[in-house]
Amino acid sequence: MSSAEIGVFGGSGFYAFLEDPEEVKVDTPYGPPSAPVTIGTIGERRVAFIPRHGTDHEFPPHLVPYRANVWAMKDLGVTRLFGPSAAGSLRRDISPRTFVVSDQAIDLTKTRQYTFFDGPVTTHISFADPYCPELRTALVSKAGELGIEHRDGGTMVVIEGPRFSTRAESKMYAQVGGDVVGMTQFPEVTLAREAELCFANIALVTDYDIGVDGIAPVSHHEVLKVFGENIETLRKLLFATIPAVPAERGCSCGQALAGSS
Repeated sequence: MSSAEIGVFGGSGFYAFLEDPEEVKVDTPYGPPSAPVTIGTIGERRVAFIPRHGTDHEFPPHLVPYRANVWAMKDLGVTRLFGPSAAGSLRRDISPRTFVVSDQAIDLTKTRQYTFFDGPVTTHISFADPYCPELRTALVSKAGELGIEHRDGGTMVVIEGPRFSTRAESKMYAQVGGDVVGMTQFPEVTLAREAELCFANIALVTDYDIGVDGIAPVSHHEVLKVFGENIETLRKLLFATIPAVPAERGCSCGQALAGSS
């Protein structure tokens, strides 16, 4: 079976990525991934891609097969994962079309399958810093070189969905320290850590969330419109960043399970 070292999950409106890809079927203990994996080359790096919502957006955020997706990447040899996602801004100073390279996250999801370790083997991983510092550095550096409007660091609040927030909820997310809000980072980022994979998020800000004063309610159509407008910029950023990822990992993500059980 073909292999890859770097993986990318596509978000809403981001259903294809690689040029001239090879399609690979991967079986996992958790069923099939959201879509067949496609593998191609960027620079000299082998890259695997899965649209997390499926090729026709058939998986809402609370039903994405996150465990199958992460397992499939691991099974293909992937050690680094990029998980871009649409997000709403909780701050006036983070405007739509900004790329936020998240460094923290708050999990407010409710019903998802959160772990690979359901027993009898259990583990308790360290998760103080959920996103890989090496991948974050690479993304921020290339975003600056390309002149992409971005923010180095930010807290992603992840809600269950598929509905959007109430005004009160949105204001609460900002009050507890959130910068952007989305629906798909958990349990994706947690599972990546359990699989000892590096993981980085790029939050593509599509709108101001409803709790920001004076903002009208957003529709899913409007979110997808802005996300779609950002896809080409996202592709440019990933195509620039992936070849620049260090060949050897200097972070601790690959030893996440050491001493955890």
